[in-house]
Amino acid sequence: MTTESVNAGARRSLPSMSVLGPILALVILIVIGFSLNSNFLSAANITNVLARSAFIGIIAVGMTFVITAGGLDLSVGSMAAFIAGLMILVMNAALPTLGIGIPIILLGMATALIAGIVAGLINGFLITTIRIEAFIVTLGTMGIYRSLVTWMADGGTLSLDFGLRTFYRPVYFSGILGISWPIIVFALTVIVGEILMSRARFGRHCAATGSNERVAHYSNVDVNRTRLLTYAMLGMLVGVATIMYVPRLGSASASTGVLWELEAIAAVIIGGTLLKGGFGRVWGTVIGVLILSMIDNILNLTDLVSPYLNGAIQGVIIILAVILQREAKAKG
Repeated sequence: MTTESVNAGARRSLPSMSVLGPILALVILIVIGFSLNSNFLSAANITNVLARSAFIGIIAVGMTFVITAGGLDLSVGSMAAFIAGLMILVMNAALPTLGIGIPIILLGMATALIAGIVAGLINGFLITTIRIEAFIVTLGTMGIYRSLVTWMADGGTLSLDFGLRTFYRPVYFSGILGISWPIIVFALTVIVGEILMSRARFGRHCAATGSNERVAHYSNVDVNRTRLLTYAMLGMLVGVATIMYVPRLGSASASTGVLWELEAIAAVIIGGTLLKGGFGRVWGTVIGVLILSMIDNILNLTDLVSPYLNGAIQGVIIILAVILQREAKAKG
């Protein structure tokens, strides 16, 4: 059996409703949002929603590959906080030498990307080589990264030098033709991710690995290497998201990235990727990200439900999405 047949079998097992469901939910949310507040579809609000969702969206694209390959990562929020703190410390330390300019920004970006890839490789190594369950590994590293950023900040907040923060702000607030850089980077990430998932061998290997590890191995798929690469990719994309996030506030603390892992996983599952692995779609993840962002935006624009219950709503959505997946699989 080839990896293509494994992937095709997973695709055939999914009913058409799994494709139409997220799209229908997104349309319904748009109608509800506009009916409750006429400013919901304004250019300013849509741009704000897209920019704020870009961080989770970039991470969720990487999470799609991890889950498709049968993995899970609960550490991405804490990882983002740690990377942001490390990035700020490095940039502040290099300021007297490099001064305010492009080189110090590039140094910060390189720090974030390298730290993200290394963090992802650590998770992947412990899971694939040491053979520890992904849930246990990433639950452990989640606590480690959160504690490290708290230690680095001495229980407080790490902040960029004021002049450096002012110079760095355009990375979040500026863009091209009115489209901010986070939205542009998110769009490019989605395009590359969709190509890798649907058209490249790597995507087929991820689906085969998550569908049946033994069959994938007999189909000449390097299962451990595939899983390791998904975690490295996710770590790199956490670094990319952090690069976009730091100029927004110019600071990092123990509260940075809280619940990001929940939002990323929720977006992936809502978008139709199977929680147990074997099938994933990046475009569906994008719809999941937009659904969660619009729910949050509607709660902020109206008084229907307290915005503080957003985490509870996301938790309910994850549970419902998994239940629907289970029923769809049973019917298939």
